[in-house]
Amino acid sequence: MDATKVITETVDRIRQRRSAPLVLELDLTEGLTDRPPADPLSAIMSMRRARLSDVLSGLKRARQDSRVKGLIVKIGTNPLGLAMVQELRQAVVRFRAAGKLTVVFAETFGEFGAGTVPYYLASAFERVYLQPSGDVGLTGISLEQRFVKGTLGKLGVEYELGQRHEYKTAANMFTRDHMTEPHRESVARLAASVTEQVVAGIADGRGLDPAKVRELIDQGPFIGSEAVDAGLVDRLAYRDEVYAETKKTAGEDALLLYVSRYHRNSLARKLPHPGEQVVALVQGSGPVKLGRSGRSPLGGGGAMGSDTICAALRAARRDDHVKAVVFRVDSPGGSYVASDAIWREVVLTREAGKPVIVSMGDLAASGGYFVSMAADVIIAQPGTLTGSIGVFGGKPVIGELLDRIGVTSETVSEGANAAMFSPSHGFSEAQWARVDAWLDRIYDDFVGKAAQGRGLTRERAHELARGRVWTGSDARDGGLVDELGGLEDALALARKRAGLPADAPVRTYPKLHPLERLRPPESSEDRAAALARVRLEAWGPLAGLAAELGLPSYGPLVLPGTWTIR
Repeated sequence: MDATKVITETVDRIRQRRSAPLVLELDLTEGLTDRPPADPLSAIMSMRRARLSDVLSGLKRARQDSRVKGLIVKIGTNPLGLAMVQELRQAVVRFRAAGKLTVVFAETFGEFGAGTVPYYLASAFERVYLQPSGDVGLTGISLEQRFVKGTLGKLGVEYELGQRHEYKTAANMFTRDHMTEPHRESVARLAASVTEQVVAGIADGRGLDPAKVRELIDQGPFIGSEAVDAGLVDRLAYRDEVYAETKKTAGEDALLLYVSRYHRNSLARKLPHPGEQVVALVQGSGPVKLGRSGRSPLGGGGAMGSDTICAALRAARRDDHVKAVVFRVDSPGGSYVASDAIWREVVLTREAGKPVIVSMGDLAASGGYFVSMAADVIIAQPGTLTGSIGVFGGKPVIGELLDRIGVTSETVSEGANAAMFSPSHGFSEAQWARVDAWLDRIYDDFVGKAAQGRGLTRERAHELARGRVWTGSDARDGGLVDELGGLEDALALARKRAGLPADAPVRTYPKLHPLERLRPPESSEDRAAALARVRLEAWGPLAGLAAELGLPSYGPLVLPGTWTIR
């Protein structure tokens, strides 16, 4: 009798799970990752973080699913990039337009701190709830630049850097103690453009006049009750109250299900179809470097390795089942040579008759723009930071510092410029001539290829270049970006360009079987050559700082003199 009861209850639960209304859930406490794990270490470190592409795909499918009644999102304190926030806002707005309930809850939008971007995300939802003890840190956009020239001077360190051109300001923190006029102009426009986007989004989401939103920004931050009175928040409530109210609206028997689980369940039900035509998704994230993609087990983040990305593009290009490629780029730049190698593979993929659509993430600047500019179409979010078509290079000179601490050095060289990259002394006049020739060659190549890829005259490309960083919105107005949108828009356009149905599958490239992941590649043409690796870098978590200081990115035992696009 008891066994029969247990079986009956189990069957009822299974039936309920298959038929009960669903409320999808997304917890942003741990943030989101914008790429699939490329190596075992990345897989472990991202286990508790949802993937942006899974969330977008899940919400897209849920718009047409009658079982799905709503979406509830918890916003935490883990910061999200502006472009990623805009991707999520776009998905929420479309989900809401399908007649679904959208609810957002936060314990606070900035606890005694700025919370403009998190609140900007929340404003896209139908209902905004805030814990009674929380705040709304709607304070506007602030971009701060620190300069360390004075500190370095006290230490006896001087930087010798050349740049192309006046807006290529990454080196200014080492060579100046204040913003130049081009530097201030560029940063001011970035802040203004982002503010325009945030104001427009909040005004539209909360039904407020844009002028009123700007007024509220100047009045912020707000304690909870003030935020309710201002129309920024619908109600103060604790988590249990928010969830109870949401389930009551969706149906008392509604079940909660994470968006990523909902997405994976839908994939599991879809039987593989041998020979199906697909869109390949190639994802490049992190600084652009020569060699393989991956991350250091000591920290420092991931990298976009030219060998990995080039192999992935080659594999997609040579696969007859792949009819179009979406190249997702989220990178601040890096090596010019590595960027050029990836650029070449994009060109070859287009020449093979396969459309290439670039989808830009939070950053696709300098080298990140270089790898993108040959695509058929570039799509960016309004808040993406892109452009920065320029170059700088040089070295720190630490001879005075060494003298102060009692370190002496002697050099024996064969060749007039053999010790050119030594930090013990500055460049000679002849060596500066070589530096200038190097920088001019890189800049001319960058601008020329940008003009060719974007259909601009060289004069117009130079006008937009000069090292200047643009928001995606301003870049679209200038012709550096073709359309505003996200990954979902890029995939839809790729299907359309390739003549594929609107629901044609997407495959991350290269798609490898477990055995292929274990075996070593037979050659550089093998799909397994596109696997990332774990990089053991001597600087570990200080790799980014080391690169900023002009130190060799792969550790202190490599001669200095790294030339990068940033």
